[in-house]
Amino acid sequence: MTLALTHAHGDRITVAHTDTGTELLAYVYRPEAAWEAPKPYLHPIRTLSGAVVTDYRPNDHRWHKGVQLTASHLSGQNLWGGNTYVHGDGYLALPEKVGSMAHVAFEEVCAADGRAVIAERLTWHPHDKELWADEERRIEVRDVDADTGSWSLTWTSAVTNRRDEPLRFGSPTTHGRPAAGYTGLFWRGPRAFRDGRVFTAEADGGDLMGSQAPWLAYVGEHDGRDGHATVVFEHAPANDHAGDKGTHPAHWFVRSDPFAAVAPSWAFHEELVLAPGDTLTRSYRVTVADGAWDREQVAAHLGGHAW
Repeated sequence: MTLALTHAHGDRITVAHTDTGTELLAYVYRPEAAWEAPKPYLHPIRTLSGAVVTDYRPNDHRWHKGVQLTASHLSGQNLWGGNTYVHGDGYLALPEKVGSMAHVAFEEVCAADGRAVIAERLTWHPHDKELWADEERRIEVRDVDADTGSWSLTWTSAVTNRRDEPLRFGSPTTHGRPAAGYTGLFWRGPRAFRDGRVFTAEADGGDLMGSQAPWLAYVGEHDGRDGHATVVFEHAPANDHAGDKGTHPAHWFVRSDPFAAVAPSWAFHEELVLAPGDTLTRSYRVTVADGAWDREQVAAHLGGHAW
């Protein structure tokens, strides 16, 4: 299977599957509206048949853009975008708290041997543009499989604290709002995917908010064309490692109503604290498939594709 890259410098990189002519994804890194906490993102993401499985600037949350790395509460700043949650007052317009993530340079952009790679350096900033963190990001497209109608992307981010004090990753839930632990890698599905089926290896639907599982699948039905798509989110086994800093296992933030969204949250129930000079590294795999996969299909597919 052949993949091809196209780089519109200063704007985006697209990855296409040449056998089908489908543009699988676009990685957009141009700056956008300040209130939306500018940051690079993936959109559109498509199945092999060309069906779109991401949304962009929906009218309910303009800062939701495909797949992106977010930080909704970061040491008092909002790198998520939009209004900021304040306990007791709800969501407030606090533009002085809205930060950004900025593209610095690409270390590698290539496609060969059935794999495409986008490796990038970024910086993280509060509203006043001070340097708070460096990030090394690597996105790979691989495992294109015409027989199963699927392909996968992996996303690895290594974030290093450049402040003289800890960086505190939180969420609306760590600040008092129940079931709103969104932070980290975040996917916004198309409007048509509302009320889709959500499941893990052991549970379904309403039991999953705030739960833990190695993977989570979301099945949605398309508007404008017949059929379904399945998007599967996985943690890398190394994410929840034990060591001298202890463990910090992720919990799933997931909604199918009023919209489709998934995030393996970095800070669902408690803050994640990154000391000065320390690096937080997290890797995820997202499988995009045509059709409505069931639990057995997901498990069989993931079992055949090692990290």
